[in-house]
Amino acid sequence: MLKNRNTPSQCERILIHLQTGKSINPDQASNLYGCFRLSARIYDLKKPGFDIDSRLVHENVIQYAEYSMRGVN
Repeated sequence: MLKNRNTPSQCERILIHLQTGKSINPDQASNLYGCFRLSARIYDLKKPGFDIDSRLVHENVIQYAEYSMRGVN
């Protein structure tokens, strides 16, 4: 299926998610938005100036980044 102009991009959907005050990790991005390269989408959002924080999460032997937007409650 091809993306049409009315379909928000992964970046747009992730940005909306972050703007609601929620954090996002790679597992959530994959499940919710079909995004398998969350760090690349976060990079794309940071380029125009969106203020996004990252933190490293350690769960047992698994390590991943979790992203949130600064100044959003």
